[in-house]
Amino acid sequence: MRRLLECRTRGGRSRRRGAAIVEFAVVLPLLLLLLFGIIEFGWLFMVRQTLVNAAREGCRVAVLRTSTDADVATRIQEVMDPFGASGGGGWSYTASDIADAVQWVRVSMPFDAVALTGAYILPSGFELEGECSMRKEGGGI
Repeated sequence: MRRLLECRTRGGRSRRRGAAIVEFAVVLPLLLLLLFGIIEFGWLFMVRQTLVNAAREGCRVAVLRTSTDADVATRIQEVMDPFGASGGGGWSYTASDIADAVQWVRVSMPFDAVALTGAYILPSGFELEGECSMRKEGGGI
């Protein structure tokens, strides 16, 4: 009788080990999806912050009395270069007329151009934007 109980215990351990492997195989894809989703969202947040910084720097140049549209574009390009978006890199910008009293700059980039996972985890087809506005230097004098 005792020998019979020992076999069942050994067999039970084996079954429990097999069940743990099956559970792990079911849970692992969900954990990986969650992990890569967190990484993708963090990357998305960093890209958006870079666009906001580029818009802010472009706006800082635009509020100067002697600035031109080329100066604004050059400053935005300088901010975007370390990010790896040099030579156009998918980003674009729009700005108010350089003679306006309030200057605004909007820098945008399609999400598909910067998605790490190829837009498998987060939905694609939208644009990331950074925007800034400031009053012109000298109060419009």
